[in-house]
Amino acid sequence: MISVSERRDYKGQVIFLYEDDSSYIPDEVLEARNLSSTLEGKLYSVTNVYIYNKFYVIVGLGGYHDFDMKKLKSVVAKSVKQMKKTGIEEYGIDITPFIQRYDSQCLFHLVEGIKLGNYEFYGYKTNKKDYDYSVFLQGIHKDTNQVKEIIQKAENIVDGIIAARDLVNAPANRLTPELLSQEVILLGDKAGFEVEILEEDELEELNMKAFLTVGSSSGNSPKLIVMRYNGDSTSDKVAGLVGKGVTCDTGGYCLKASNTMGGIKGDMAGGAAVIGAIYGLAMNKVKTNVVGIIPACENRISRESYIPGDVIDSMSGKTIEIINTDAEGRLILADAITYGIKVEGIDKVIDIATLTSAVVAALGFTTTGVLTNNTEFYDKLIKASEKSGEQYWRFPIYDEYRDMLKSDIADIKNMGKDYLGTVTAGLFIGSFAEQLPWIHMDIAGTAWVNPPVFQYQSEGATGAAVTSLYFLFGMGDE
Repeated sequence: MISVSERRDYKGQVIFLYEDDSSYIPDEVLEARNLSSTLEGKLYSVTNVYIYNKFYVIVGLGGYHDFDMKKLKSVVAKSVKQMKKTGIEEYGIDITPFIQRYDSQCLFHLVEGIKLGNYEFYGYKTNKKDYDYSVFLQGIHKDTNQVKEIIQKAENIVDGIIAARDLVNAPANRLTPELLSQEVILLGDKAGFEVEILEEDELEELNMKAFLTVGSSSGNSPKLIVMRYNGDSTSDKVAGLVGKGVTCDTGGYCLKASNTMGGIKGDMAGGAAVIGAIYGLAMNKVKTNVVGIIPACENRISRESYIPGDVIDSMSGKTIEIINTDAEGRLILADAITYGIKVEGIDKVIDIATLTSAVVAALGFTTTGVLTNNTEFYDKLIKASEKSGEQYWRFPIYDEYRDMLKSDIADIKNMGKDYLGTVTAGLFIGSFAEQLPWIHMDIAGTAWVNPPVFQYQSEGATGAAVTSLYFLFGMGDE
């Protein structure tokens, strides 16, 4: 729980300190014996003090002019993680230095830092113990009702991140396509968006052959999860968010190495991002229309599994030569985009997926790779990322890159050369967008961290792109 209060009698207190400004430190802390030498304010430094039956956590902000709101989220997460270690569940956070500098604009990142700093995936342990925290924000001297509304909206957005993290952290046997569908239905009931689940026979009728080629290899049948959020009755425009939903990816007959199998459960992080974003939009009743489409399936091996060299059909009518069965995400996304265009009538599309290891080699674990055919659309994403604090990098598109996907026996092949893997994978998907404004987001590096890179992350799923997608379609609402 996050509330606003000026009380100072809590068992715990968080204080922040710049290296070059100690004016925010309470007198009782400054007076503590032998303490002043430790209060240097270095970024992320932590000083724990117990004074007058009260536990203080004092966190450094670094230099005043070097500080920004991205660091704000991290220092807040650092402070709540430190407080969590003490077991104190009710405490105050003095946010005076942030309010004076950024006013209410800092509240989203404050809420994000608190909730994500406290996040922990307890999994399926029988002896797990929940940490029920109550955080009281101090130093807000303005209309508290307005502030409470901002905080509630921020919590709704961050709950979408947490929902995405929980889904990605779940093991494959606990999140089959059927179980994922059930989770989305529950979230839709709570947030107020429509959910439709298309079964295998319906996918056959739609001729979604690329999707079925991948998903039919498993005993757990594929599901097309469709989420419709219609928040703007004055517009007939609908954006499409298409997220890869491979809940178990063995690589098929191009089997993954055994030492990489532990991470195959997270190959539905793109779908989870779509779920989290639409959840936040619906909870906050944002004035926009979005349809989320998640082709949910498993990429396993059976007697009927597709193999390299096969030529398969797709819903668009294009034929596809299979070069590698571990390049399955682009196949199911191709059919999902076609479904969005032909059935849902989308006017623009974003696809998001844990697609290539090449993007990790290029950008590491902090930046998502992007391809697009529309600079104006991309500029809106970058503007949204300035609010979310997430990082994106646009890859170039040239004709010779498209030529790498030409096939001698089909319309297109599902993999290019041994280089430019992120670009050619994105271009394969983009060839099914039918000239609509299109963005491809490869979150293979940013969807999962081990160990965490930022303070607001924990080992495992990050909930990558949820906030960027939210702000892209909710810009001006927050």
